[in-house]
Amino acid sequence: MFNFEAGSVTLNSGYEMPLNGLGTYSLRGETCINSVKSALQSGVRLIDTASAYGNEAEVGQAVREAMTELGLKREDIFVITKIYPGSEMADPDRSIQACLDRLDIGYVDMMLLHHPDRNDVKAYHAMGKFVEAGKIRSIGLSNWYVKELEEFLPQVSVMPALVQNEIHPYYQENDVIPYIQSLGIVVQGWYPLGGRGHTAELLGNEVISGIAKAHGVSSAQVILRWNLQKGVVVIPGSGNPDHIRENSELYGFALTDEEMAQINALDRNEKHDWY
Repeated sequence: MFNFEAGSVTLNSGYEMPLNGLGTYSLRGETCINSVKSALQSGVRLIDTASAYGNEAEVGQAVREAMTELGLKREDIFVITKIYPGSEMADPDRSIQACLDRLDIGYVDMMLLHHPDRNDVKAYHAMGKFVEAGKIRSIGLSNWYVKELEEFLPQVSVMPALVQNEIHPYYQENDVIPYIQSLGIVVQGWYPLGGRGHTAELLGNEVISGIAKAHGVSSAQVILRWNLQKGVVVIPGSGNPDHIRENSELYGFALTDEEMAQINALDRNEKHDWY
């Protein structure tokens, strides 16, 4: 269950994970370092990256610098990374160690398989060995839907702690989310604001901007709060410090059942990325 007071949820692995974070897809170099530090400065404690993003070294550097500059402890910050299908999952031990080396933050809070792959079960078992060694705390999946989960779960003994999928008002996954949650797995949404090229349209949606006006908040905050009230952890991406801060201010208002229903009615089953 989401604890809105604490802004966290307890995973089935026993660890606490923040309810909102920063997605770093598309952030590179100095922009990435500055965005992560800016998020941590704004009180964000969840950072999402992946081997495929090519920025794990920058994320790790930002986390280490922020710990020194802001007086944070390693356990204050929850870092997620992912290994990719193909060569990374074919040789998972090497790939997992490479992620840990690039991040260089002692351990990773959560490692996900980025997509289903013919070696996904092998890679998942490999992640489990790193959990036993204390280098990874929790493991999960990204871009797994009902059919994929039904095939995958009988082949593994450790229940994923998290499934991370595309979720936004135009692609709501209303059949998928309750199924995942019924298994005791936390759901996390990527592209919560619609993703590249679609954000403006979503933020400009009349229903959403009307609700935002009623609460004196932004359209982005309404969408992120809608996710939270559905039990979905959010990781909006941004390189803009003001947006990063705004995207973390989600706990001073709540949407009514009627407002939730209005947003639920916007579903178009419209995916904005291929996986």
